[in-house]
Amino acid sequence: MRNNNQSNNANSVYVGARNKRQETAKPRKRRNPLRESRYVDYLDVKFLDRYINDQGKILPRRITGANAHQQRLIAGAIKHARHLALITFVEQDVA
Repeated sequence: MRNNNQSNNANSVYVGARNKRQETAKPRKRRNPLRESRYVDYLDVKFLDRYINDQGKILPRRITGANAHQQRLIAGAIKHARHLALITFVEQDVA
């Protein structure tokens, strides 16, 4: 005698733990935040301002879209620019 949880139907298919969406999902294409340059210039304050929030903190990778290597270059350039007083460490409160 069969257990009640086994199916007699030959058409039933065991899907398993994988979701159908996971099988068909394509990797998401990200824009390169550095565009064509492979070098991050610490003197380009306008470029570095894109990676700093309004409090003066460095934005994380998940927001900027940079990969790990690019994020290290950006963070190093921001820290270098801060040290040379091109960028402020903390934004002033306007309150």
